[in-house]
Amino acid sequence: MKVIQFALPIVKDHSIHVQEDKLPHFYEHLHRHHEIQITMVIRGKGTLIADNVMKPFEPGHVFVLGANQPHLFKSDPVYFNPESKKSVHSLNIFINPAGFMTTLLDFPEMSSIKKFTESCLNGMQAPENKQEAIASHIRKVMENTTAYRLSAFIELMQLMANMKDWDYLSAGSFEYGISDTEGLRMNDIYEYTMANYTENITLEQIAGVVYLTPQSFCRYFKKHTLKTYTEFLNEVRINEACKKFKGEFQSISAVAYQTGFNNAVTFNRVFRSIMGKSPSEFIKEYHKYVEADSDLLVI
Repeated sequence: MKVIQFALPIVKDHSIHVQEDKLPHFYEHLHRHHEIQITMVIRGKGTLIADNVMKPFEPGHVFVLGANQPHLFKSDPVYFNPESKKSVHSLNIFINPAGFMTTLLDFPEMSSIKKFTESCLNGMQAPENKQEAIASHIRKVMENTTAYRLSAFIELMQLMANMKDWDYLSAGSFEYGISDTEGLRMNDIYEYTMANYTENITLEQIAGVVYLTPQSFCRYFKKHTLKTYTEFLNEVRINEACKKFKGEFQSISAVAYQTGFNNAVTFNRVFRSIMGKSPSEFIKEYHKYVEADSDLLVI
């Protein structure tokens, strides 16, 4: 899908473009760029949309986004509140696979890194038990200059290439060469859905957002996301439910109603179909992981 196209500024004294973002919220429009993007979230919570996949993000998460992959780090609503003192902070590395990397990857010692860059076309999330190791190497790239930055970058890429348990964000099968207008339409659909997922969004309402008939909208959305709008809406709701389960919540039933479901039975069924486990199993596994992680920190 061709969406808002970013052109990163040219940095003449570095082959690797690094960027530190400290902002009230992340950039709020679906966009893409020619570079592979490595992002470490230091501060901020929300939802990453990459192609037709959604992933909650929070501090510590590390993502690799493919070149020309449409994506959006959508900050939670609280970050858009003028009275909120919250802000976001991230470290980003951008690599143009058609730039100096073309020559670098031709060296036989770079074969595994070359395979890794080819495999990240559809985006990946680092496993939680590897995030800190990647974060340490990202900081080395950010902090160094001259040849030391290039050396740190190669070490980072080799570390990531050696990891076998990446969580792939998208299955591929997308045509990115669609018009800018269609890209902006998808952005409007995402924005409206994420702002109103707690309501009973009808096909007439969402189709009206992009000035299509319900029938045309269904065909359009399925063509560009490989799923129905109802499936996408349910994924948004379950994604938000998972965020609530990671904090303080009254009950599973309360979360079900807070995320737009009419009853807990439907919520449980949809949750299991998307997450592969029940809400209670998700909650138990999450808090077990948090407790284990806390014990490691104490040690």
